[in-house]
Amino acid sequence: MATDSRRAFLRTAIALPAGVLLPGAVSADDPNDRFDWSLHEPETVGMSRDGLTKVREVIQKNIDEKVIAGAVTAVARHNKLVWFEAQGVRDAPTGAKMCKDDLFRMMSSTKPVVAVAVLIQMDRGKLTLDDPVSKFIPAFKGQKVAVAEKGAKDASGVKLVPAERDVTIKHLLTHTSGLSSGGDGSLVNTVERKPDDTLADYVPRLGAAALDFQPGTKFRYSPVDGFDTLLRIVEIASGKPADEFLRENLFKPLDMTDTSFNVPEAKKGRLVSIHSSRKDGFRVEKPLFGDGPWKYHSGAGGLFSTAHDYMQFEVMLLNKGSLNGKRVLKPGTVELMARNHVGKLFAEWFPPLTAGHGFGLGVRVVEDEAKGGGRGVGAFGWGGAYGTESWADPELGVAAVLFVQMQSSQPGVTAGFQQVLRKAIVK
Repeated sequence: MATDSRRAFLRTAIALPAGVLLPGAVSADDPNDRFDWSLHEPETVGMSRDGLTKVREVIQKNIDEKVIAGAVTAVARHNKLVWFEAQGVRDAPTGAKMCKDDLFRMMSSTKPVVAVAVLIQMDRGKLTLDDPVSKFIPAFKGQKVAVAEKGAKDASGVKLVPAERDVTIKHLLTHTSGLSSGGDGSLVNTVERKPDDTLADYVPRLGAAALDFQPGTKFRYSPVDGFDTLLRIVEIASGKPADEFLRENLFKPLDMTDTSFNVPEAKKGRLVSIHSSRKDGFRVEKPLFGDGPWKYHSGAGGLFSTAHDYMQFEVMLLNKGSLNGKRVLKPGTVELMARNHVGKLFAEWFPPLTAGHGFGLGVRVVEDEAKGGGRGVGAFGWGGAYGTESWADPELGVAAVLFVQMQSSQPGVTAGFQQVLRKAIVK
């Protein structure tokens, strides 16, 4: 990931209930977490067939109006798949049709996956949310906070003061660390990522970066460095490379066979092009972070995946940590992930988009139904810059996936999808 792109943008113990197995173990007797990919009649889960067909209409309208080139959508309720469809094109110049198993650049939709990886390590006693980052990466000890004079445009107008508290794992998960969040620190920081760096090379250098504010005092989105640091902590705590840890502890148990940091050559024909909309149609754009392959595994935005795989992930969260007999997280840990940990800091960050919401561990959480856009109170999820959206909604019993690939995300498409999905629920 390019440096200029990067700049542009508990201690908690949860008792393991009786009968719940450790992460990755097989539960022989849990019929409530069963999910497969056969389509069910919507009426069997209290949804309207006619209501769900409006998903197709909303997506097609956006395709016809050249807002998006294509999309894959999927909806499950009460562990039954009731909608799964591909519309439009994967690549506008060739006219190649979008397919259900096409691969998408997940960008920041990577972050909830990394949050779960951190929580797996917490469940196993390898870390706590209140652990300072410096426990795992000593270079983060004794960080400074940048304080800029009003109107300052460079380092000459910035003073550095000691951080009043160490940055913790929880600060990183909730974007309250002040690390690389586009604030005062960007006026003085010179940390560069080199082309051949790995997480082990680059992340320790971030310890020298000045923070944008005192940790825990603000919500400011850290687009790259915060979650890259978290994934490096996962590597250190587990003793395994990031891709290996995720494959063994998350992707394999959840049958996420198409999720990875690099697309194998045999699968590249399924990769969806990134489009921008023009008056005369769509144009294919270069990916923001290049074409790879990458040895740097970004926890902030490096994954490729499919709608199928992310539905598996969201249904696992909806089931409080298990899917088809495989337990990934303890039930209480999922509840912790989906709880607002930042008070009003997120809601006040950018009210046109964040009012009525809190922020959990790597996910936005609906707190006010009137602001949920069709999601129920307690629904939690996140999206990516190219238009990938997915969430779990415990109140409504819904898991949903909407994947597009546009140069800039299209919130109107997500809003329309959410609204018709909610209206399709009849009981």
